[in-house]
Amino acid sequence: MSAVSTGPKVSFEFFPPKTPEMETSLWEAIERLAPLAPSFVSVTYGAGGSTRERTHNTVARLLKDTTLKPASHLTCVAATKGEIDEIVAGYLDIGVRHIVALRGDPVGGLGSRYEPHPGGYADTADLVRGIKAIGPFEISVSAYPERHPESASWDVEIDILKKKRDAGANRAITQFFFDNEVYLRYVDRVRAAGIDMPIVPGIIPVQNFKAVAGFATRTGASVPAAFARRFEGLENDPQTRALVAAAVCAEQVHDLERHGISEFHFYTMNKANLVYAICHLLGLRAPAPTNAPAMAA
Repeated sequence: MSAVSTGPKVSFEFFPPKTPEMETSLWEAIERLAPLAPSFVSVTYGAGGSTRERTHNTVARLLKDTTLKPASHLTCVAATKGEIDEIVAGYLDIGVRHIVALRGDPVGGLGSRYEPHPGGYADTADLVRGIKAIGPFEISVSAYPERHPESASWDVEIDILKKKRDAGANRAITQFFFDNEVYLRYVDRVRAAGIDMPIVPGIIPVQNFKAVAGFATRTGASVPAAFARRFEGLENDPQTRALVAAAVCAEQVHDLERHGISEFHFYTMNKANLVYAICHLLGLRAPAPTNAPAMAA
């Protein structure tokens, strides 16, 4: 099943569920979004591999029960090379061919110093090389339009991305952002450094402004005052907030389209309706059900 060919390319990120209720919500979201024919769907991986089994189970079910192409997130925090290689080989065995390779947050959490595992992969570029040595994986990596909080300068930031590319990464997916100029300036920096791989914008529809703003603060992403004002007074009005969020996000993506961007990665938070609405506004259409009644003459 595929969507109409018009519109941009999209991909969706999900996280592995912790409870039966979350499991139901996740698969309802996947069922709702699958007809939009995303180029892939990714499944996140908790700090230090804390969701390892749930991530694997979700990816395995995507392969078994859907026609979607799953990409499994993988980090090198708190694990040996042997442990990581075993996971990668396991993915190869079940048919996964796309991995989102990430260094991962420090064991002590954001703000603490990152220390590579003494028997593990040193960083993302090292992890990418290790994955490539095991099998013919497509590999996505992260990118930071406002610089990673640990990067001392833009030269350091761009050099890290270049090392990921040189190790074999196929694309970079950005941290979410709300000011398109931030992303466009970043892409200019990347291209000026001779890095030509796709830099796919990561887009987060705002399900809960307070939560997203808090996460942005912790990860170094800015929240423009004009953007924040769009959500003022809507804390207890989820219906209006959803309408505003869809309009704001569609506006952001339409503007990126006008700058020649045609591929977007949506952080779904395991909720489909807002993402589905935005994709509809972008021109993506799911095929009509085959059992739909005929239109009257």
